[in-house]
Parts: sequence; C-alpha cells; structure tokens
Amino acid sequence: MIVVGGGLAGLSSAVALASAGWRVRLFEQRPFLGGRATSYELPSGEHVDNCQHVTFGCCTNLEDFFSRVGAAGKIRQFDRLVLQDPTGRRGIMRAGFLPAPLHLTGSFLSFAPLKMKDKLGIARAMWLILRNSGELAVHEETSFLSWLRIQRQTTAAIERFWKPVLVSALSEDLDRIDVNYGAMVFWKSVLSNKAGYRMGVPAVALGDLYNGCRLEIEKRGGEINFRAPLREISIRNGTLEKVVFEGRREESADAFVLAMPHDALADVLPPSAFAADPALANLRKIQDASITGVHLWFDRTVMDEPYLTLLETTTQWIFNKSALYGNANGASSQSEIPQYLQLIISASHDLLEKPRSEITEICLAEVRGALPRARNAQIVKSAVIKEAAATFSPRPGIDRWRPTQKSRIGRLYLAGDWTATGWPATMEGAVRSGYLAAEAIIGDAGGSEKFLCPDLPIEPLVKFLSRNATGRG
Repeated sequence: MIVVGGGLAGLSSAVALASAGWRVRLFEQRPFLGGRATSYELPSGEHVDNCQHVTFGCCTNLEDFFSRVGAAGKIRQFDRLVLQDPTGRRGIMRAGFLPAPLHLTGSFLSFAPLKMKDKLGIARAMWLILRNSGELAVHEETSFLSWLRIQRQTTAAIERFWKPVLVSALSEDLDRIDVNYGAMVFWKSVLSNKAGYRMGVPAVALGDLYNGCRLEIEKRGGEINFRAPLREISIRNGTLEKVVFEGRREESADAFVLAMPHDALADVLPPSAFAADPALANLRKIQDASITGVHLWFDRTVMDEPYLTLLETTTQWIFNKSALYGNANGASSQSEIPQYLQLIISASHDLLEKPRSEITEICLAEVRGALPRARNAQIVKSAVIKEAAATFSPRPGIDRWRPTQKSRIGRLYLAGDWTATGWPATMEGAVRSGYLAAEAIIGDAGGSEKFLCPDLPIEPLVKFLSRNATGRG
C-alpha cells in the first residue's frame, strides 16, 4: 500500500498498517519527516522547530503513537502552567488533592491575574461545559466568543483565561472557533480527568521524534521515499488506479492513504474525483490558521523556567529551549551561558504581512518587559518563521466540510487533522486520522484490528455532576 505524506497523519497510518502486516511505501515531498510539526536547519546552521508543539494528558492517541515509535522518553512532562500578566503578576495552575473536576480549584482561586468577579463568571461557564460534557446545545454557527458574551464573561476573564487557553490550543481567534470545539478543549483537558491538563514538551528537536518511524516501517519490509512530490492522481471507473510523482514516476497499490494538506490535495485531485465523491468538493471550504515562531538567542541566561505564558501581549508563549534540550555549554557560571528562547504566536494573521525585523522588535520588547534579566542581555541572532497554513481553522460549522477517512472512491483513503476525527486541528487529531484510515483499510480487507485509543476515563465525581457523561470513557 502507499501513503502520501510524511506528517503525523501519514506516519501514524503507515506505522499502524506496518504493525498489522502491510507492506507500506511512504512518499514525502520534503527530505525529512514530520510535516508541519518538525524541525529543520537554518542557513546559519541552527536546527529549529517550525513551531513549538506540545501534548497534553488528554492526547491519548498521540501518546500511543510516540510509544510505538520509541519517542515517549523524549517528552518532558510538566504538571503546572505559569501565566504572567503585563504588570508581572503570575498565576500558577496546578492540580491539588481534590478529584476532578475540582482538582484545579485551589490554584484557580489564588490566580493573581484575575479578580473574584472574573473567577465567578468563569466558574459559571465552566459549570455549563461540565454539565453538558463539553457538548453545548447551541446553533452550529455559534462562535466561542459569542457564547462567552452570552454568558456575560468579563473582559479580563476573556483576555486572561479563555483566550490564552483556546488561541494556543486551536491556533485561532475566539470569534473564529466553533463553540463546541472550544468547550471540548476544557472538557477533555481540564474537567473530565485530573491528568488531562498535564503538558508534555519535546526535549529534542521535533524532527528527532520521528527517527523510530522509519525503523518501524522498514523492519516490516516497507520503505520511505523522500523528495517525492505527488503530481497526478489517476481515477478510473470510480477507483484510484495509480499516482504519479515528480519525474513521471508511476505507482500503483491495493490502497492509498493521501495524508496531505487539504488544499494541496484539492489541487492535485482530477475533476473525476469530485464527481465520484462530492464530499471532496468541500476541501476548499476549509480555511487555514496561522502560527508565527520567533527564535531569539541571547548572550546570557535570561530565564530559568522551562516555559511561560504571557497575557495580553502579542507573544503568547516563551519556551526556554536551552533548558528543555539541556545545555552542554561549559561556561563557568549560569549567567554566562547563552540562551535560546522560542516564542509562539498563534492566530498570527496580523503578522503575516509585517517584516520579520518588526516582529522581532515587538516580541523582544515584550520579552524584556516580562523577564528583567533580558533587559541588559544582547541578542546574538534571531529568526522568524511564519506558518500561514499551520493548521486548519476550527470555524463555526466546520465539521460539515470535513470528509471521513474512507472515500467513496475505491482504494482511496484520507488522513489529516482536517478530516472528520471529532477533534480540532491538533497533533492528537492528526494521529487519530491516521489510525482511523488504517482501521478503514484493514476493515475493507476483511480484518478487524483497531488502533484508536479511548479518551482518558471520566472520573466518578465528573460522571455524577455531568448529565451527559454516564456510560462514557
């Protein structure tokens, strides 16, 4: 069988099918694996991630995938989130001794960037999400911001609680997020299970997470082909007959998984594909969301924490890559050690047209405002990476445009976070799509092997409080 695309969706489907005994041939247009969640070398020689990606305890399929490819030990786990407002006040979210959904109550009550009025409003909205198990019975065109306003959330609550969480998680502005995807984030990561909010951050460059993928595929007789852009798809009598790669290389197979970005797939599909499967005509209705990464190398240590969330600034996250990766520099004192920080700006639509130098100046000023030691530190070098199509946009009503993994076209299967996974645009969603595509192929071949992992179990008190949770988990 053939998998086209070496991102998480293609890799997860390839690894799953290889483990089930299929001979997999994977084709990737670039010279490395990982798709939009990878790293590459700058002209100056540094290896940087195109964007910092993280995982959470609720991402059960991503955890399973990392275990399958030997990358689980390359993820550092953290049980607290640190947020800082423009005045320097910090709030720390960490689970206490209470069971879910009350485990974060103590840290939430003492969260300095919010006043009691803000917290009471947040608690009321969270209660509605809890009672409905993250499935709010509202019009499908409702945005999460509209729902927050209906719930009379304060400006501070929106800017300092709801927005930092959801814009980071879903890479989109609140007025462009489907209300139920916003609610899902809090249901799965905060409310339903005590472990759901715990964050995992790669302790290596993202590209190093996929080293085991090649081994898993090749040891079972498969192969990976780099620098192989897909150019044509041939469909005859409602069945995918062959694919053609750069250089007129034609390939046929018993099944094909097309794990490409939705817009790239729409560009290469022939008109006969849209006639055979009308759902594919909706691919161009799926819009993109952007992420910008700013990389700063300081001449000294300016930050001790592994990461920090900034509130009400352009910069949303600061990741201390030197601490996360470990610093082998032999400097005689900590203050002399050069430090590498990566800043993340999700839903960065307004930055796409700005010069990189201007973006660097904006973010550097915010870093120096947040980190006192950075004020006297010098920038050794910097880089700005704009991902205009980093994810698909989880806009209100988006699910009607997302196709299933099994196409109506014979031998054609789809994988990608943009397919119908039940999740928004996340690494977890990408892996879910790959596993679902693999299950569909095996099912059509008469098999019954399953790969999709269940969500974290819903804890007893949550079940008692939630009217929709009985029997779930």
